[in-house]
Amino acid sequence: MKRLTSIITMILTVLGLFSQEKIMIYPKGPKESNELKTPERFSDPEFIVDISEPRMTVFLAPKEKANGTAVLICPGGGYGGVAQVKEGDEIAKWFNQLGVTAFVLYYRMPNGHYKIPLKDAQTAFSIIRHRAKEWNIDKNKIGVMGFSAGGHLASTVGTHFKCSAQRPAFMILAYPVVTMNELTHGGSRTNLLGEHPSEKLKDMFSNELQVTKRTPPTFMVHAEDDDAVPVANSKNMLKALQDHGVPAKLQLYEKGGHGFGMRKQGIPADEWPEVLKAWLAEQRFI
Repeated sequence: MKRLTSIITMILTVLGLFSQEKIMIYPKGPKESNELKTPERFSDPEFIVDISEPRMTVFLAPKEKANGTAVLICPGGGYGGVAQVKEGDEIAKWFNQLGVTAFVLYYRMPNGHYKIPLKDAQTAFSIIRHRAKEWNIDKNKIGVMGFSAGGHLASTVGTHFKCSAQRPAFMILAYPVVTMNELTHGGSRTNLLGEHPSEKLKDMFSNELQVTKRTPPTFMVHAEDDDAVPVANSKNMLKALQDHGVPAKLQLYEKGGHGFGMRKQGIPADEWPEVLKAWLAEQRFI
């Protein structure tokens, strides 16, 4: 009996080492509704759809490696769901190896309520700043990262901030949706802005048009053969950043497709995490 108890205790201890803290973005619930009628669910083990309860998962950097940098990660999913493993947990664990504390954001699906994802991301960002001391984070070294439609959300955070407290220290955009105009990903635009958005609304959320000299330093990666989100999204964002004197790097690959995350495919695009690591070091975030 004692041996069984010891084994159970050991298992629980090991599980505890890998458990992550879940932070509710609105502990008392959000004030506004995205009006989704279907409950949140897994469409497959690595993809959650119809999120109405926003939250984030904390991946603390090991104390012996922690350098004060943090990143809020916005997984992609066409503003209909989030790829929380490939573009969330796996990325967070990679950052932990660099001494960076990471937060995976489960933002609400907009269902045409275009203000909701940005509100969730900005609120999550403010929570990180508010609890920075508790998590051994430098308030001046908190960035944002996003993949695909999550890249659109991340670039919205980085271009639509209203004050210094909302401004990320850096942006990392992987095969991002940036524009809401003709080069966009159609499903992402419909889910975010609705079926027939006005030209004014499309321009407002075309983030290459919202870049200023205060937009944070930006790293982007994209594959030329991306058949879901045209590589022009990243190229046009790069030009806007350069035109405004913002430090920016776009790492392009001939092959890679869409949605590669950090998983190895046996192609040159596999190296992009190392390129990102070098960029983070160059910008003095690690």
